[in-house]
Amino acid sequence: MLRASLLAASLLASSPAWAAPQIRAADADRLARFDEAAGRALLVALAEGDAADIDVLTRALAGRPLAPAPNGDWNCRTIKLGGLSGLVAYTDFRCRITQVGPTEWRFEKLTGSQRTVGTISMIDGRLIYLGAGHTGEAPATDYAGLPETQTAVEPNQTIPQVAVFEQTSGTSARLMFPYPLLESEFDLLYLTR
Repeated sequence: MLRASLLAASLLASSPAWAAPQIRAADADRLARFDEAAGRALLVALAEGDAADIDVLTRALAGRPLAPAPNGDWNCRTIKLGGLSGLVAYTDFRCRITQVGPTEWRFEKLTGSQRTVGTISMIDGRLIYLGAGHTGEAPATDYAGLPETQTAVEPNQTIPQVAVFEQTSGTSARLMFPYPLLESEFDLLYLTR
């Protein structure tokens, strides 16, 4: 993680100044508890997951973060840890990442019943995703367009999402969501191409 932070800091130092998105207090709290969420969820996932899902999880978590160059189309596989089920690894969906600034990218999950759209940008030395997830018939919106606080999650609702982004090779990356608002304690979106 230190290596990724140093790399991120050097990218930011060499880039023109731009304004990072404003993160909500609840989402900053979830990020602050990232290690707690990951640890709790991994213990449950490894204890309760089946061998095939554990294999997918292991591949998704392998590799150190590298300099990001994520532009393009990706396969993206949702992995849910803890919560309603110990471990569930879904099949591939389609995602797209488009660079919109020197160290800022637009991320879109294009298929599946749970979708998301938002921005990956440098916040406090890490690449952070701030997005809006939606299910069912809920309208797609951006992170800034969401209510400041969210007390309950209901069907067909748009919700705030926060994740840490790491690219581990030219063909693999991951978005890691601590304490997501739906179904689990930790979500991982495993990106491959």
